[in-house]
Amino acid sequence: MNTYDAIVVGSGISGGWAAKELCEAGLKTLVLERGRDVVHLKDYPTAMLAPWEFPHRGEMPEKFIKENPLITRAAGFSESTQHFFIRDKDHPYEQEKPFDWIRGYQVGGKSLIWGRACPRWSPYEFISPARDGYGIEWPVGYDEMAPWYSHVEKFAGICGNKDGLESMPDGEYLPPFEFNCVEKDLSKKISERYTDRRMIHGRWAQLTEAREIHLKQGRGRCQARDLCMRGCPFGGYFSSNSSTLPWAARTGNLTVRPHSVVHSIIYDEKKNRATGVRIIDAVSHETTDYFARIIFMNASALNTNLVLLNSTSNRFPDGLGNDHGILGKYICHHNYLGTMNGRIEGYHDVYYYGRKPAEAMMNNFRNFKKHDMDFVGGYMAFMGCYRTRGATTNGPEIGSDYKKALSEAGDWGCYMYMQGETIPKESNRVYLSKDKKDPWGIPLLVTDVAYDRNDELLTKDFMEQGAETLANGGVRDVVVRNRNWAPGRDIHEMGGCRMGKDPKTSMLNKWNQLHQCKNVFVTDGACMTSTGMQSPSILYMAFTARAAGFAVNELKKLNL
Repeated sequence: MNTYDAIVVGSGISGGWAAKELCEAGLKTLVLERGRDVVHLKDYPTAMLAPWEFPHRGEMPEKFIKENPLITRAAGFSESTQHFFIRDKDHPYEQEKPFDWIRGYQVGGKSLIWGRACPRWSPYEFISPARDGYGIEWPVGYDEMAPWYSHVEKFAGICGNKDGLESMPDGEYLPPFEFNCVEKDLSKKISERYTDRRMIHGRWAQLTEAREIHLKQGRGRCQARDLCMRGCPFGGYFSSNSSTLPWAARTGNLTVRPHSVVHSIIYDEKKNRATGVRIIDAVSHETTDYFARIIFMNASALNTNLVLLNSTSNRFPDGLGNDHGILGKYICHHNYLGTMNGRIEGYHDVYYYGRKPAEAMMNNFRNFKKHDMDFVGGYMAFMGCYRTRGATTNGPEIGSDYKKALSEAGDWGCYMYMQGETIPKESNRVYLSKDKKDPWGIPLLVTDVAYDRNDELLTKDFMEQGAETLANGGVRDVVVRNRNWAPGRDIHEMGGCRMGKDPKTSMLNKWNQLHQCKNVFVTDGACMTSTGMQSPSILYMAFTARAAGFAVNELKKLNL
């Protein structure tokens, strides 16, 4: 059977949510995933291994690194997590400018290897691009999205604290991971010194406490092992594999087809609507068409752009819904260039328990309620304090004295790094190669994305303000660094199929529908009108649940 009520392209964070909401509403739903199948509990081969059980103690051999210079730069990539990342040669793309495209192709996608930070956007992140002239107006605002944030937070399980910050609104939170004693003191000192910034408990997709809805999903409390990217057999963090996909499967309405490389969306010019999706089997290379009344694109931002650009017809020669030529343009991401660390004196009589997988956060305080800097946009920060193992020794690194030093607790350290907004610009784009194709005969994606002067000014301000903030909190010998790496490695790629009020300047309406093809919805990072400075994954989930509900109602009204 090749006909369904709905097709979802991609099984990651947003695709899993689309499957859950559509299946719960009674729609027979097909999820297409280009990678292999991964089953919760069954397919986490390294989850319980100790460091000494890995052939290279967690490191990758030099030969592998030389063969995979891109993916081995990814945050979290190691011998223990490599099974959830691609290999460079298997999935080529073209770079007009340096761009590190980090990918994980399997059922669950990058929900198995994401960072799990889940702060809400503030109302000002929705309005500042149009207010300050560096982007178009969002067709939705915070008040409209707040109930959907609550909807997904309760189901996914987000820990955090209600801090009353206007720049980082409170949500439906489980208890936070507690600060260690040094973090408590640093947070207190920062609050005493500043009125515009605070060090708060991180809002993280970790079950610090498993409530009834989580137990029904078969998930348990996070064990604070901080081995999340190996795959968690406890279901302690949110992933499609442990949460939304099994939930959808229980309805009896879900079909998941792995090894399905999506070629294009099939468009019927007589009906003025999409009728299905063409896939190429990743193993056999056979082509198959699947049909449905509605289609959700959740392949991750750049792959969604690729599929839409490759979905050509007489009506849409430049890609589905692309009457104005903006598909693939206004690509953006988050800026992680600024980082710093230092040491904290004292506290030698205390340590900490466990390896909590949640960092602290510092809220944005730049260009917040008005534009007051020489750059546009803002930034937040992640931070934490830790105690090293191994006391400082000036002697040779061998012998009994060195062994004794290693067995003792060392000094306390502190770190902070930025997550900054980038400007959605027409010149930052992706497009299809005219002459190069991937192993399945699909044109390669070409990336043409770069940093600009605004990014430099924003990064400079973070490095200055971050160092000052830590110093005023009692951190000594702060070392500040600009990582100077290429875009892409910063992750959170967004845009290319942005939402907007005007069909002439955007691809999607407020319900994430293509303006020119109403039964196709885009709810992954491609839909983003601007980047904001908060992590976007929880917003993708909220957009997806909201759009799915709308789509179901429109189907009932026979409008789709």
